[in-house]
Amino acid sequence: MSSQAVAAGSKDEITEEERKARMAAACVELLKCIGEDPSREGLLKTPERWAKALLFFTKGYKESVENVLNEAVFHEKHDSMVVVRDIEVHSLCEHHLVPFFGKVHIGYIPNGKILGLSKLARIVEVYARRLQVQERLTTEIAQSLMDTLQPSGVGVVIEAKHMCMVMRGVEKTTTSTVTSSMLGCFRIDPRTRDEFLRFANSGK
Repeated sequence: MSSQAVAAGSKDEITEEERKARMAAACVELLKCIGEDPSREGLLKTPERWAKALLFFTKGYKESVENVLNEAVFHEKHDSMVVVRDIEVHSLCEHHLVPFFGKVHIGYIPNGKILGLSKLARIVEVYARRLQVQERLTTEIAQSLMDTLQPSGVGVVIEAKHMCMVMRGVEKTTTSTVTSSMLGCFRIDPRTRDEFLRFANSGK
């Protein structure tokens, strides 16, 4: 099930304060389990801080692309490629609940409609602020743009570092992961795909 499906199907059955209280109580137990003393000075406020932070990191579950776009779709005859590079992205890997972060490059060819440029970053944020895997995040961003604009095609590339590979496991600090999603003419036309990839890599 996609993070979009989870977000769409979830219901607020408890208040925000009750949610924070439950999360803080769970954090106290986690601290005890790793051998810490939750009552020591440095940790007294940690459960509440952690609860607030985790809710912020996952605020995308309460957001939708439709809401963040806020009528920023405009009719325009421009039919050449639009590319926005180096959109910063931060998310939490759903496998270990540790961060991955990097940059997103987005390109699309309009088919009668364009999107306010800042809204591309907003779309990234909606999906990144959920528990994710990079592969799904890439696909969700691309499919969201296809659904919203019905463009001739969309390309999305994400380059990210994963703390689950840096801080644990293989502990390799120099690795990065690159994923892509190509839809429409970006998938079927090699020239269009190559043009986008040249734009995406032009800052290196």
